[in-house]
Amino acid sequence: MKIINPSFEIIGNVDGSAIVRHIEKCGRVCYKSEDRITDDSAEKFVAGIIQRGHEAVLEHASVTVKFICDRGVSHEIVRHRLASFCQESTRYCNYSSDKFGSEITVIRPCFTDENEMGFNRWKSICEAAERSYFMLLDFGWSPQEARAVLPNSLKTEVVMTANLREWRHFLKLRTDNAAHPQMREMARPLLCTMQELVPVVFDNITWRDYCDAN
Repeated sequence: MKIINPSFEIIGNVDGSAIVRHIEKCGRVCYKSEDRITDDSAEKFVAGIIQRGHEAVLEHASVTVKFICDRGVSHEIVRHRLASFCQESTRYCNYSSDKFGSEITVIRPCFTDENEMGFNRWKSICEAAERSYFMLLDFGWSPQEARAVLPNSLKTEVVMTANLREWRHFLKLRTDNAAHPQMREMARPLLCTMQELVPVVFDNITWRDYCDAN
């Protein structure tokens, strides 16, 4: 059994400046103010529509992200219905095959330390699930049948494509202190990455607003 940390990857070349200019070009149709487009007008325009709550304009641009996380977190990700998803399928992936190293991969829980008794108990339970899964495959069960014993900690890959309005919604929810700790573990650095890649659009969202005072 392999234990890994969660991660994410922006798929494709994200040209944030081009995205903001595209949003401005689309949004100015509403006001018939295309004549006010200049080389440096896009960021101010986008900041203005966000401040006014006219976020429908942000739906004209999208970003694709691949998450590597556990199955439990993936269930929360795919609840964002305005996005498009592709996900690693336990119905068709046979983890006893060489492609997967003949082992399952699980995501290390961020809320426990490897020196704690709880971590060791979690690890032994996952190893028992792996043995049970392989045993059921040996009994002739198909992967989609044997997966019934696999834990929520099982690693999965989810590709999510969403427009920028939905990404704002996603990041507001998933960086909050009320979000699952393993979701926050990915969402907070993703927010920082989005802020670096795309000017203005995510600037007024910061997970630091949700941190405990101490």
